Amino acid sequence: MPAKQVYEYALIRYVPRVEREEFLNVGVALFSKRLRFLDVRIHLDEARILAFHPDTDLEELRAYLDSWVSICRGEKDAGRIAQLEAPERFRWLTATRSTIIQSSRVHPGMTDDPEGTLEKLFRDYVC
Repeated sequence: MPAKQVYEYALIRYVPRVEREEFLNVGVALFSKRLRFLDVRIHLDEARILAFHPDTDLEELRAYLDSWVSICRGEKDAGRIAQLEAPERFRWLTATRSTIIQSSRVHPGMTDDPEGTLEKLFRDYVC
């Protein structure tokens, strides 16, 4: 079994009215430089989102989150940011911003199974 390595993660939040600073967790991104891992999990609980903010345009929200996934995974058709190296993409995704999609502060941990850790964080904080 490989030794545990440092990872960083951030929760992805839907913030429908930025000025109110209220949010729902809709995903999590996990990055480990030493394990060469960067991935994201997203979940849209439509009923919960609409109860939280009835005016939400679910298609628009889905499109924004799909672009986050594409950038995180470095997909070729996702634009210039997606072509950056994984550490730069993670830093770009987790940078402070005032938009309807934001990330939490970055939190560290130790893992030897980044995929399993991502799934656990996803279950614990999003689903």
